[in-house]
Amino acid sequence: MHLYIHIPFCKQACHYCDFHFSTSLKQKTVLVEALCREIELQKDYLPTRQLETIYLGGGTPSLLNESELQQLFETIHRFYTVAPDAEITLEANPDDLVGPAADPLAPLRLFRQYVNRLSIGIQSFHEPNLRLMNRAHSATEAEKCVQFAREAGFDNLTIDLIYGIPAETHGVWEDDLSKALSFGIPHISAYCLTIEPGTVFGNWQKKGRLQAADDEFAADQFTILVQTLVAHGYEQYEISNFARPGWEARHNSSYWKRRPYLGIGPSAHSFNHHSRQYNVANNAQYVRAIEKGEIPGMVEELSRADQVNEYVLTGIRTKWGCDVRELTALAGTDFEALRRTELQRLYNRGWLSLQNHRLTLTEAGKLFADRVASELFIS
Repeated sequence: MHLYIHIPFCKQACHYCDFHFSTSLKQKTVLVEALCREIELQKDYLPTRQLETIYLGGGTPSLLNESELQQLFETIHRFYTVAPDAEITLEANPDDLVGPAADPLAPLRLFRQYVNRLSIGIQSFHEPNLRLMNRAHSATEAEKCVQFAREAGFDNLTIDLIYGIPAETHGVWEDDLSKALSFGIPHISAYCLTIEPGTVFGNWQKKGRLQAADDEFAADQFTILVQTLVAHGYEQYEISNFARPGWEARHNSSYWKRRPYLGIGPSAHSFNHHSRQYNVANNAQYVRAIEKGEIPGMVEELSRADQVNEYVLTGIRTKWGCDVRELTALAGTDFEALRRTELQRLYNRGWLSLQNHRLTLTEAGKLFADRVASELFIS
């Protein structure tokens, strides 16, 4: 089973981000207490209480102090059994990982007491890109934090990178990849910048101050990404995720493989095969509900079509693809017969392949993953 905890705080708002968070840290302690209370309230949500993965996401979990981390993990261990080989991940920003000059490894030693995997939001090693995106760290901190993480004993490391940044050149993107590779990081996640409504970038675009990179430019950078990382021994096991053998993200893979998981915190989602639960994306409302002993969310019962379409949307993006036998079981009817016309069209385009009962994207199809998924949806 899998546990996700959302830490909804950030030092500042990145210009591209539309996740739920607050830049006021005044209620952080109160919120952590509410998270612990929700863990107790939701203790019977999952089929078993044996956790294979724990993931602290956000927001910025690296803003948690020692007492808050201790409180969270004591609560987890009170209500769950954590597998000896559990993957325990903490998302972190580089500026939170570099301590004072007298003891630069201090933050990392603290985190190492509680987690065995770090996911670091580098986004770019290029200073102008970091400033454009309003990241809190510098290019120097981006490099130092990876070096220090290694020294602090973190072998299981992943970093996030962003491509398709306006005004970026292919040379800058190639330099970012080269820098990442120089650290020998076993896992890299790379995402194409999406300009979302309501974000700073979204408002800039509306006012004509910012123009998104065109599709051809982004596709070229995606091709550079795949070719570069594959040539250096990484496997693209999901559209945006690359790992050296044996270093795939177990927690994220559980989502793509339709494993049950519990999401704790404001805006967190949970899934138990038959329904989804969505917590309210408001810190104050969340805390008030939890203090009353209520789960502050709504439950959506999933129809057969919902279950098929969710599996297609996430599974088709991975190296494992979608098992047509499972799709048939979820749909309650022969999936291949149901979508015969669409499947044949995708085979003919060279975007989709069927082998050993599994539908997987071809290299060409990876550029059209969402389109392929939508063509396979059922109603």
